Amino acid sequence: MPNFYFIHQMNLSVKNAEHLQKQIKVVKISKMGEKPVKRNILHVDMDAFYASVERVDRPELAGKPVIVGGGGNRSVVSAASYEARDYGVHSAMPIFKARQLCPDGIYLPVRMQRYKQVSRQIMKILMRYSPLVEQASVDEAYLDITGTANLLGCPKTVAKKIKRNILKKTGLTCSVGIAPNKFLAKIASDLQKPSGLVIIAENEVQKFMRLLPAKKIPGVGAKTLNILQTYGIRTASDILNFSEKFWTDRFGKAGKDFFDHAGGIDHSPVLSGSEPKSFSAEKTFSHDVGDITELKKYLFDQVERVGRELRKRKYMGRTITLKIKFADFKIITRSRTLQVSTFTTGTIFETASSLLDELGINRKIRLVGVGVSNLTRGVRQLALFTDKKDEKQARLDQTIDRIRDAFGKEIIRRGPL
Repeated sequence: MPNFYFIHQMNLSVKNAEHLQKQIKVVKISKMGEKPVKRNILHVDMDAFYASVERVDRPELAGKPVIVGGGGNRSVVSAASYEARDYGVHSAMPIFKARQLCPDGIYLPVRMQRYKQVSRQIMKILMRYSPLVEQASVDEAYLDITGTANLLGCPKTVAKKIKRNILKKTGLTCSVGIAPNKFLAKIASDLQKPSGLVIIAENEVQKFMRLLPAKKIPGVGAKTLNILQTYGIRTASDILNFSEKFWTDRFGKAGKDFFDHAGGIDHSPVLSGSEPKSFSAEKTFSHDVGDITELKKYLFDQVERVGRELRKRKYMGRTITLKIKFADFKIITRSRTLQVSTFTTGTIFETASSLLDELGINRKIRLVGVGVSNLTRGVRQLALFTDKKDEKQARLDQTIDRIRDAFGKEIIRRGPL
């Protein structure tokens, strides 16, 4: 029977991920039949990231309520400083509502390129401590530091070093959760924000779950919480009063994950360089749109963004999803899975447009979006296109991409726009 090995011992003198990978040694940690090693997972979550970056770039904003979001009142809040949160402002809230709650706040537009730049600095810091860094979003990541105690110190020491180095390099604070798995680490990082550090030891997991409110479980929104309350569920461990089958009958595979999480169980690994699951784009209108022709122009613009990103990242997708938000904020989605994967703007738009037509919408809309999922990596050669129309569309898309790369996005625009 083969032995199992865990790659995790590293030289502290390394200063970046590339050198780190060269310094990694193989450490034998368990054999078949032996007790599995205890994992130490960190979840690093930046505090009010967008708003905090804005305050680092503009020190005069220190201590003031900063709200980052779209330019118009119909946009939503992307991030709010903790001073703004004291007024009741939170992410995903409509800007007009935020202005009502916090009229004296500093409202700033989203500067995504700047946030991505800072994010890259943060990820480089994290990769000094482990080759297993999974970036979950622009402002959060998981680290697996199992087996590094002899070299880096205990998990708490590692977390303090990370917090100190991020603050020194970027001027930003972060909160860190430490736990035996990703699910619990993410919960822990949110418990003492801002600049928190919370540890959930393995022998404390069951006690922790008995005290954890069900609404704190990631993915449990208002609707799910209402369902849980009808079954008398208040804490995470209350979910275990019902069988795994009870939950899988109601939620499918997600029900099993739900049941496992209630017991503090999560076997998912930290995956460095994990693949994206979908590409999407959406647009909130400056005014409610009721005309289908005008709506499709906005839809086409979002399709162009998604198609270009697919081709740039060398992905194709089979499932096209249309997202609509009505004037009353009700959201609906519709999806269709194609027989063959695609990255062409035309095919994505035709599919999304068809889904829109089938809805037979007769009321005003405030947002339209499109997503492509069920992805495959590696753009197929044009010669493999069995449909001449697809082949023509692919060549056209790639030509337009090259022109825009050379001369800018506005140098060429398609007819529908």
